Amino acid sequence: MTPGGRRWLPLAFVLGSIAVVAYADYKATTVSLGYLYILPLAIGAMFLRSEVSYALVAVCLFLHDLFRPAHLVALSIRVAHNLTGLVGFVMVVYAVQRYVMQRELLARAVRKQRDDLVNDVQLAGQVQRMFLPHGQPSIAGLDIAGMMQPARTVGGDYYDYIPMNDHAIQMVVADVAGKGVSAALLMSAAAAATQFEMNEVRDLTETVSHLNAGLHAVSDGTRYVTLLLAEVDAEHRTLRYINCGHNPALLLHEGTGEILNMSSSCPPLGMFARAACEVGESKLNPGDIMVFYTDGLTETENPMGEPFGMERLLAVVRGNSALSAERIMKNVFHSAVDFHAELGFNDDVTILVVKCNFDGADLFVERPDGAAANVELSTNVEVRELPA
Repeated sequence: MTPGGRRWLPLAFVLGSIAVVAYADYKATTVSLGYLYILPLAIGAMFLRSEVSYALVAVCLFLHDLFRPAHLVALSIRVAHNLTGLVGFVMVVYAVQRYVMQRELLARAVRKQRDDLVNDVQLAGQVQRMFLPHGQPSIAGLDIAGMMQPARTVGGDYYDYIPMNDHAIQMVVADVAGKGVSAALLMSAAAAATQFEMNEVRDLTETVSHLNAGLHAVSDGTRYVTLLLAEVDAEHRTLRYINCGHNPALLLHEGTGEILNMSSSCPPLGMFARAACEVGESKLNPGDIMVFYTDGLTETENPMGEPFGMERLLAVVRGNSALSAERIMKNVFHSAVDFHAELGFNDDVTILVVKCNFDGADLFVERPDGAAANVELSTNVEVRELPA
């Protein structure tokens, strides 16, 4: 049946129902069944235009009078009988159509509020993305690439890299506890504060102390941010970092194959009024690779409920260590996407990769197809903690 034909279904149903009531009213000669017209009129008022509904009132009133009981012959009684029916029919149609109109107005208002909220959230997402770095920093000897994939329109992850001078750079990866708009608002405040602090000439511990005090003031300890702040000096080939309750970043020494964890040395920011943190340090060598990430990467699950985990991340990094920082970053992300098999990420995913190409040497070779290396998951990965 065509869509045009379907539009006649409510009218046909109402007319059929009126005919059934009229036949019953006709057969009942001693009592009036006119009140039964209320049901088809109410149904018609929900689905038909106002003028059609009131035309049906006239039809029902005519049938109500035509099939009135035989003893209702006096004019005054007949008028009262029809007037009662008219008032009842009109009141039912009016009440139902009033209800339908109010429901439609409410539905339109809800749709408008939903659309406004979606637009506001999209605008918030655009504003939030303004805090993320645009392009890659130019530090001789360092190949850097980063990305953030929010689980929703707005996210609670943040990363940035701010050059300190021609040969040193500060990098930060942070994650707000929670998801959605509330996490995004706190992350925006944290991002603004972090950028301000990183632009000041301060020691890492002083920067973290100021950030913790500011975040604790706005969250009152009920919300917190895990953060990893690192300084990489390409001239002196050194790494200094503070991990505030964040996932341990990875440092792969290309020469030895050893992987060191940049583990946490203090609680997340904003949780307590004071945060006493220790600075971790390490020497860097040509070809070394650092991978910073948030838990949305390692905690993504496959259909069997298995997390992506650290071991798979390590395997992908090892298998792609000859590639550029950008290719390593993309291959890590695509490996996680393939792993969760289109289930999607339950949390925001941030990946920041730094590769040490000291002495101006290009220590990576891109494949013509840009594909990732075929990686077998190895459980014999040597991992030890960086000294705090």
